[in-house]
Amino acid sequence: MASRDPVADLRRIAFYLERANEATYRVRAFRSAASTIAALPAAELAARVDAGTLSELAGVGDVTARCITESLAGEEPVYLRRVASTEGTDLTAAAAALREALRGDCHSHSDWSDGGSPIEEMALAAVELGHEYLVLTDHSPTLKVANGLTPARLRRQLDLIAEVNDALPDGFRILTGIEVDILENGALDQEDELLARLDVVVGSVHSKLRDESPRMTRRMVKAVENPHLDILGHLTGRKVLAPGEGDKGHRGGRTRPPSTFDLDKVIGAVLEHDKAIEINSRPDRLDPPKRMLTVAVEAGCLFSIDTDAHAPGQLDWLGNGCERAALCGVTPERVVNTWSADRLLEWTGGHK
Repeated sequence: MASRDPVADLRRIAFYLERANEATYRVRAFRSAASTIAALPAAELAARVDAGTLSELAGVGDVTARCITESLAGEEPVYLRRVASTEGTDLTAAAAALREALRGDCHSHSDWSDGGSPIEEMALAAVELGHEYLVLTDHSPTLKVANGLTPARLRRQLDLIAEVNDALPDGFRILTGIEVDILENGALDQEDELLARLDVVVGSVHSKLRDESPRMTRRMVKAVENPHLDILGHLTGRKVLAPGEGDKGHRGGRTRPPSTFDLDKVIGAVLEHDKAIEINSRPDRLDPPKRMLTVAVEAGCLFSIDTDAHAPGQLDWLGNGCERAALCGVTPERVVNTWSADRLLEWTGGHK
């Protein structure tokens, strides 16, 4: 495939960002990278792409280096496709339409694991927000720091959920679930018999997040292939600074880089097995990154826009995920929690 002009692609991205009135520093990043590589001989630029040393150049960061690499390979950069695809779209209206279409939340925690409130309180907050259902997904046994549920405790929780559902307003129900750890070998951290009983299973990686890419890829693909898993939670495990946390880790803010893995292989498994990728709405996660989310959208994946709420007020974080989803071209029909509870359960039941 013939290469494209990476300088032109970078400048085109900057143009779109300027027209959308994006932050100056974002525009400057692409214009600076374009100026830097425009001054390089073509042979040196190609050599740096091959050696993976583009980001060592002044003015070239990881994102712009990826755009340059894709352009020289003859591919329209993913970043350019994203900003071009949303050009002229009223993103505020698109995000609002997504939020209006959501009928529930597939990832939430109670004080049975590391949440701060009882199940009943979480459910009533979801009712007030207009949800038709809330999937309770407390942690699994290996995550001891989060008070993960042993099989015995999970069985007791299932009994309690049945009782609570009997007392909740008509038209709303708690769906049973778990955020199950994806173990190092790709297995799911709970008994198969219990996983089969649950309405929705979210699987997430919480350990060895800096594992080498091939190992992480095998781990995630094996988990997606498991018939009990329905939704792949917070895809990269990254942590970003939430509003008010300051920058560069000041005032207690914590950051964590995303895990590395073969995105195409993971997306391929998600598509093959009819699973969904979570768009995590926590302001300190916002996972997956927009670049990865755009790739998943173009591949045709299903998504679940979830809060990962650990307290009642956090159930109102869905707007964060809807904004990112709209920015990357996600439409309501591709989001599993725009479905009724019955349709959602028919989908998850088809995996087992």
